[in-house]
Amino acid sequence: MKYLFAAAVLVTTAFAGISAADAAGGCGPGWHRGPYGGCVRNRGPVVVAPGAVVVERPVVVAPGPVVVAPRVRACPYGFAWRYGRCRPI
Repeated sequence: MKYLFAAAVLVTTAFAGISAADAAGGCGPGWHRGPYGGCVRNRGPVVVAPGAVVVERPVVVAPGPVVVAPRVRACPYGFAWRYGRCRPI
């Protein structure tokens, strides 16, 4: 019986420490944290319009064995695309 009571106390303590997520970051309803940590008033409601159709650019095949493809990312000389940005080699 004492183990059951200890388990009940442990579960109650664990659930007492859990609270709802504070999405406003402590600023209150209608406010959010800005880029420098201060509270900023939310703008009006967000309206999402239907998106445009996205068409991927085709690979252009030139006459002969040469294949010309569009460049996706270009880094300056001495840099390489690593971890989401151009980094020095």
